[in-house]
Amino acid sequence: MSEDAIRLRSVTRRYGSDGTSVTALDEVSIAFPRGTFTAVMGPSGSGKSTLLQCAAGLDRPTSGSVTVGGTELTGLSETGLTLLRRERIGFVFQAFNLLPSLTAEQNVALPLRLAGRRPRRDRVREVLRQVGLGDRIRHRPAEMSGGQQQRVALARALITRPEVLFCDEPTGALDSRSSREVLALLRGMVEREGHTVVMVSHDPVAASCADRVVFLVDGRVHGELAGASAEDIAARMATLEVVPC
Repeated sequence: MSEDAIRLRSVTRRYGSDGTSVTALDEVSIAFPRGTFTAVMGPSGSGKSTLLQCAAGLDRPTSGSVTVGGTELTGLSETGLTLLRRERIGFVFQAFNLLPSLTAEQNVALPLRLAGRRPRRDRVREVLRQVGLGDRIRHRPAEMSGGQQQRVALARALITRPEVLFCDEPTGALDSRSSREVLALLRGMVEREGHTVVMVSHDPVAASCADRVVFLVDGRVHGELAGASAEDIAARMATLEVVPC
């Protein structure tokens, strides 16, 4: 089995026709090793979200290849991509995307039901306990704080035991205390469970929880930092966001 959970090779993603095309990713080659936590940062429009979408099989590159655990995504049909995302990839977004009429327990079980699988109640409750919500299983989203709702979304992503967990600004809508709680959960999943986490973020404090930070500028990888502090990450971002006069 490959040591890399995700590998991109010379990935380019263009949008639009030749005359008005925009290059969101430009010959990006990068690997995300198993059991690691990587943050992806860069100025607005740098290609962060496009990188995540291509790596997760949500979008198809214009050229290049994406491999998930040894499976090449380029040749998969739409049905094949759907099955891969459903069975091997988890997603957590800034918006919690919980169904308001369902309890926490029912929201977590939803991916399995949509896949035609019968969720085991003990497994659903186990995952909710893992994110600190064992006493909130019957609460609906309106009865929970933003941090608790994001933890339900995290439990929902974990219920299928994904190989990779993709997070797009998972703390963007949270206060500082809730952000710390969610980031601590992500860090713990890497250290204790061996999960692979790839997180897009604009927040140096959030990114400092990762093993490494990869920087994008104009659709290209522009270096990385390993084990960096929030101050070091912020300083690097400041140099990337300087606009020439």
